[in-house]
Amino acid sequence: MPTWGQILGEIRHEIQKGNQQAFDSVRNKYLKALSDFTGRNTIIYATRWTSGDAPPNLVSLTDEDIHALMETVAGLNGDTLDLIIHSGGGSAEATDAIVSYLRQKFKNIRIIVPQAAMSAGTMLACSADIIVMGKQSSIGPIDPQFILQTAVGIQAIPAHAIIEQFKKAQDDCRDNPKNLNSWLPMLSQYGPALLVRCQDQIDFGKELVENWLNAYMFKDEGSDVPKRIAEYLSNHGNFKTHGKHINIEKAREIGLKIEPLEEDQDFQDKVLSAFHSTMHAFSSTNTAKIVANQNGNCYLKQFNVGMPSNIQQRR
Repeated sequence: MPTWGQILGEIRHEIQKGNQQAFDSVRNKYLKALSDFTGRNTIIYATRWTSGDAPPNLVSLTDEDIHALMETVAGLNGDTLDLIIHSGGGSAEATDAIVSYLRQKFKNIRIIVPQAAMSAGTMLACSADIIVMGKQSSIGPIDPQFILQTAVGIQAIPAHAIIEQFKKAQDDCRDNPKNLNSWLPMLSQYGPALLVRCQDQIDFGKELVENWLNAYMFKDEGSDVPKRIAEYLSNHGNFKTHGKHINIEKAREIGLKIEPLEEDQDFQDKVLSAFHSTMHAFSSTNTAKIVANQNGNCYLKQFNVGMPSNIQQRR
């Protein structure tokens, strides 16, 4: 397997030869090699979310991703798909639409997590027939977060934390009514409807994951495992932080069906080569999101500091 540095050297060599699409051509080569090896359609969905330098809306799972997937599903034959995911999450509603679309196109979906699929990315992974993870791979909690303007700036606050804070305030003020004045500045930031929205979002995400697990990963098994997995992943109290990483051992322990990436060395090599060749575009260009298939169909989202983002589709 070529190393991270060797793939970067290959890209630089192509650039020196005058190949202006070097990042695309090298990525396409490795995606095709993976697809040829497995005999399955292959799509990679990856964003530069781990760099922390791109606007959140450009690296999140959104409804716009349906267009990206339509571009990359076009022309694919067969009803099996390997979907490689590298995502920090995004909209549960958009994830629901993505799963609905892909499941109408493919009967069997294997989701591969070469590094991390967090939050809504974890939800998407739970819609697979099987998840592939390596020793370095992670999924995460699916408890919803609310982006709120607070007295100390914009913050991402767990829905569970908002509910718990209200409960704590109720208990404290019932026992000590004089403490109400201390709680008011904090609680007034939220608004009365937020509690309902928090519970609705918690229930929505949990139900989606449970339903997908029942429909695909645990199809016809009649097990209570999907319910237990969904409850565990959606319970903020199990993790304390939304960014908690769940490794392959823990993912198996909670009941998910996980196939180890290291089980087949050739498969591992080809997955990581496709992944690394994709990630190099994030470190060397202004690309924020890449969705591409083994045939060269590609949807790129790019950004410029202080300027509107632009979208490029290539086939």
